Amino acid sequence: MTPQLQQAIRLLQLSAVDLVDYVETELEANPLLERDDSDGGSALTEAMGNEDDRSEGGATLVDIVDDQSDAPLDIDEGFTENDAAFDTAADVPGDAGPGPALPWSGGGRSDDFLPDLEQTLSEDDDLRACLERQLSLSIKGPVERLIGMALIDSLDDNGYLIGNTESLADQLGTKTSDVEAVLATLQTFEPPGLFARDLKECLALQLKDRNRFDPAMAALIKHLGMLAKRDFQGLMRLCGVDAEDLEEMISEIRALDPKPALKFESGISQTVIPDVIMTASSSGGWRVELNNETMPRVLINNQYFAELNKTADSTIEKKFVAEQFQSATWLVRALEQRATTILKVATSLVAKQDAFFRKGVTELKPLVLRDVAEEVDLHESTISRVTANKYIATPRGIYELKYFFSHALTDGVGGVSTSVEAVRYRIKKMIDEESADNVLSDDQVVDLLRRDRISVARRTVAKYRDSLKIPSSIQRRREKTRGLSVTS
Repeated sequence: MTPQLQQAIRLLQLSAVDLVDYVETELEANPLLERDDSDGGSALTEAMGNEDDRSEGGATLVDIVDDQSDAPLDIDEGFTENDAAFDTAADVPGDAGPGPALPWSGGGRSDDFLPDLEQTLSEDDDLRACLERQLSLSIKGPVERLIGMALIDSLDDNGYLIGNTESLADQLGTKTSDVEAVLATLQTFEPPGLFARDLKECLALQLKDRNRFDPAMAALIKHLGMLAKRDFQGLMRLCGVDAEDLEEMISEIRALDPKPALKFESGISQTVIPDVIMTASSSGGWRVELNNETMPRVLINNQYFAELNKTADSTIEKKFVAEQFQSATWLVRALEQRATTILKVATSLVAKQDAFFRKGVTELKPLVLRDVAEEVDLHESTISRVTANKYIATPRGIYELKYFFSHALTDGVGGVSTSVEAVRYRIKKMIDEESADNVLSDDQVVDLLRRDRISVARRTVAKYRDSLKIPSSIQRRREKTRGLSVTS
């Protein structure tokens, strides 16, 4: 690959924060570049005033690209499964083969000026990156991941959960119990104590992680107010311990961290900036637009270029000026095409996931890279790079674009497809709502799903039920008969 192509690939992968840093470096290094602080901005920004709304699947699509010469950036050189950042290789090709030529030529700085993507991520000091890594390892379903991302976005700088699970469930269009289930998983993440709703829960989570949350310690945590008042006699009675044990318990509590997120230099609110903003339009659909704050704009100072070109005496000077002009031209075009590509892909995702935005997380549709790639006429590897490290602000929260992809099941008759996670959710919902005298067998669940034109085998239902930690129908009937609630 040429240095320009390598840069284009990495430029497409960069997050909004890393892109700003890269452009700042280019502004300092290239005397012909200057920051565009005008309201008009680039040709791409000016085109945003000319909306081309078309309806597809109930969503209003905003296509801001009127000039076909500014085609979206499409790159598939050197694409591998590792580039995709998705859970399964089925979503991406193993070897994409040679890619098309870029719609511009020449220019570009040495590849050394752009750091590797791995160098732009902090392994130790970025709380969001730390939590997202644990989320990807602990939760595989895209529906649960969407809930998990919403919970991560709900943390304050100390690591406490802002708001309540009821309001978040309402925002996502799901049940409170679903949010609580994901929250329980997130509360096991490192460092211990995150996602607590108050100080008592924060301390309890840390004690559970140390296997020290016994009944005596639980009583002490419950009555922290008495500890503040130094009512040691009352605490010994409530906890059922003597003075020596109480002193040891208090020492353990003092060793805990009441603000577990402060050990990270970069918190939640400092990292994610949405690249795309989605809002409801007056026509009843959706308006999708770029977040101008994340799209740095630069201009070429043609007057300064003419002066330098005129005064350059030696061949070396003329070559330097020509290279700087070529590099500046490349960067301006690359930024505009990067923005165009992000917008086209995000617009397609919004249209395809319209039901999710309108009705909630249970309506998340199955989607693979190929679905979007074919619609926007780009390569699957380009879709992979665009959806990684790019975020969209929606009425249901801020999400990374890649979280809208999942596998599908088809009905085998009419071609209706349903997300695997949506099927898992339906199974869980059916079982949650069953009564003691009407416990559903796996065969009955299969029949109910077929009424909704979802064809799955009984062994598949059993597999999904096991993954949800739901007991068999025989065990559930026995527990319900005894008046016990079935946990999932």
